[in-house]
Amino acid sequence: MMSDQHTPLQQSYDRAYEHMLEKVRYEGAYPTRERAEEAVRLVLAGLGRQLTGDERVELAARLPLEAARILTAQIPDTRQLGGWAFVKDLAARNGASLATTRWDTGSVFSAVAAYAGPDLVTRILHQLPSGYALLFGRAELTQAA
Repeated sequence: MMSDQHTPLQQSYDRAYEHMLEKVRYEGAYPTRERAEEAVRLVLAGLGRQLTGDERVELAARLPLEAARILTAQIPDTRQLGGWAFVKDLAARNGASLATTRWDTGSVFSAVAAYAGPDLVTRILHQLPSGYALLFGRAELTQAA
């Protein structure tokens, strides 16, 4: 009988992704793990279409393997969307209401921020157009004219 030497590592990645789903489920008050996973897949795919460069690579390295796969499977879009346009785009893709999609985005970004850490989140926010800070649960700071 052959044993797979990658099983313990894969199990730890699976547990890390499960932990992420439970965090999103708790933060978003979703009734099921499946509903939390739908939100994670939708929002991470959307973020993968917006995020580029070192921040994208570093975020993928910090996320659980399955979450990183969802993020990096997306080809970055040539047009960057502001925060509200990002939510509207996700709602259109998912056929959900703007309010539900905004809730999903905040719930998932809360978990993403926990994995990323404050310094990487700050760098991500500097890369993205305005409107994302609130989605990450931060104040939107603007420069004085």
